[in-house]
Amino acid sequence: MTSNQLKSSRISGFHKKSPQERLDLVAAFAGLDEATVAHLANMGNLDPHLADHLIENVVGTMNIPVGIATNMRIDGEDMLIPMATEESSVVAAVCNAARQCYDVGGFVTSSSGTLMIAQIQLVDSPDPHNARIKILERRDEIKAVCDECDPILVKLGGGFRDVEVRIIDTLGGPMVITHLIVDTRDAMGANAVNTMAEKLAPSIAAWTGGRTYLRILSNLADRRLARARATWTCEAIAASGMAGEAVRDGIVSAYQFAAADPYRAATHNKGIMNGITAVVLATGNDTRAIEAGCHAYAAKDGHYGSLTRWEVTPEGHLAGSIEVPMAVGLIGGATKLHPTARANLKILGVTTADRLARVIAAVGLAQNFSALKALATTGIQKGHMALHAQNIAMMAGAVGEEIDRVARVLVERGTVRVDVAEAELKLIRG
Repeated sequence: MTSNQLKSSRISGFHKKSPQERLDLVAAFAGLDEATVAHLANMGNLDPHLADHLIENVVGTMNIPVGIATNMRIDGEDMLIPMATEESSVVAAVCNAARQCYDVGGFVTSSSGTLMIAQIQLVDSPDPHNARIKILERRDEIKAVCDECDPILVKLGGGFRDVEVRIIDTLGGPMVITHLIVDTRDAMGANAVNTMAEKLAPSIAAWTGGRTYLRILSNLADRRLARARATWTCEAIAASGMAGEAVRDGIVSAYQFAAADPYRAATHNKGIMNGITAVVLATGNDTRAIEAGCHAYAAKDGHYGSLTRWEVTPEGHLAGSIEVPMAVGLIGGATKLHPTARANLKILGVTTADRLARVIAAVGLAQNFSALKALATTGIQKGHMALHAQNIAMMAGAVGEEIDRVARVLVERGTVRVDVAEAELKLIRG
């Protein structure tokens, strides 16, 4: 019997052990050397006790660099934007996009409010259309049940706002889906709306004679949209060897491609999310919820398309806009508990979840501008690989000043590969 066959992932009481005890077990299981164990045991600026209570079965932390996007003017206010990401060129792209529209006012933002949706699934209703009307008739009772679940939210001006009922056809027959529309104010709102849905579900079943199953929020937060727009003059966006008008038309054409083709739209929107997710992560919000909501919203018209729009103004300038679901919060979860998230929020200076959402939308638009401009001019690789060359140099073993020297050679040759970096490093070291 081999050593692999002797291993077992069934470790009794693993969750009850300390992080170090868990790490020792993992090290024995995976054959980790002392240096790797020591690296995982070092949790950096996150207190091990806090880490152990944020998630389950903690053995270490994963540190992600936090960079600052400069040049951002949003609604007339200059801001510094913390972005947490491991990908080269993301922060630089936002800085460059913001610089090129700074002198004409930067970004203008708005939102649809802070409403979230909770869904209650009703099945086996003998008369679904009649059931829908019965539920709608109980609006005042529904409001009372929901608001009773979170009196603090109501005191802060939030709480139940409305009820909607949809009948949808499924493989299992018609389902009656109740939507609770709730203003969650400065919270992301998942816990609040989930509690309301679970509290109300038995009543809906009793009123209709059906059975309730799922009671949970929707991450397609289309009642909580954040919007941003900006204008870039042709003079500001002119690139080496290309007039601003040509750059403008290339960006518009690239957008039209993404709007029509889901294969292109997936990469187009991924670039937008590079910026959005970096700010969401930096502020301790739920990156998975935001990503799911944005991508679902991109398909709201029946096909998957662009989250942004690009067009030419009557004056001949380039105008870009974005509208995305943005269910972020300032209270609850890692936003309040994680010290780095708290520090990043201080840098941002936002005091409401609505303001944070609008800032994030502006970052997404800036990110998209830079990606489309690169694609329409020099190609995405030139700028991205110039920054990525430093990573390749470090992968080859370069340290200190060697990193910039090796990276510079890779860029000059136009060949950003580890084997080339290794060869250059040998030459440097003689």
